[in-house]
Amino acid sequence: MKKILVVDDEPSIVTLLTFNLEKEGYQVTTAQDGLEAFQIALSEQFDFLLVDVMLPGLDGIELTRKLRQEKIETPILILTAKDDPIDRILGLEIGADDYISKPFSPREVLARMKAISRRMEHRPHLASDDVVEKPIRIGEIYADTANYQVRVRDQLIDLTPKEFELLVYFMKRKNRVIDRDTLLDRIWKFDFDGQTRIVDVHISHLREKIERDPKRPQYLVTVRGFGYKFQDPTL
Repeated sequence: MKKILVVDDEPSIVTLLTFNLEKEGYQVTTAQDGLEAFQIALSEQFDFLLVDVMLPGLDGIELTRKLRQEKIETPILILTAKDDPIDRILGLEIGADDYISKPFSPREVLARMKAISRRMEHRPHLASDDVVEKPIRIGEIYADTANYQVRVRDQLIDLTPKEFELLVYFMKRKNRVIDRDTLLDRIWKFDFDGQTRIVDVHISHLREKIERDPKRPQYLVTVRGFGYKFQDPTL
């Protein structure tokens, strides 16, 4: 039986989700604040987390960030009453797998969960524990894909999971121009209805971390009208 942690401080939503999830055969654990949810998620294994943004103690965005920092890769569906796209982008940027805006129907939540599960199933897996990808070095940037570490000018830098995935995707395709729609499909695994702003946000953050001068990037450059390209400026 799959286990789900529902984190929301509105009793009516918790009751609605619990009833419908249990009807579908899920085992449901609930929490009403972010700190409680964080401790539960650290001590138990779940197949899914449904996390409200507006929570007491620790909000849903910070909860997601802390869980990803702890290397907990359980799929997270953000529940938000906010209409500002930047809140959705922020949640996805720090590691959530999808978002859904309130009010929502239980059927929609289940459909999103199934869609995320399908994407997870199609992610490539290593054939065995002994098979690992080789590190990638381009100029001053070194990506250790086995240990999820990146060094820039011999300094270890801190990247979010999506920033790391995006950087490695570019590095493996050096000198190839990649458009935003392709990045949305390959990195985020689904369409954002044309909301390509999330790509630009991640590109901007990556430049802040890898470029000597983010306003004049040398590695991750813009190809106007087409997309972005990763190159080696030292050649």
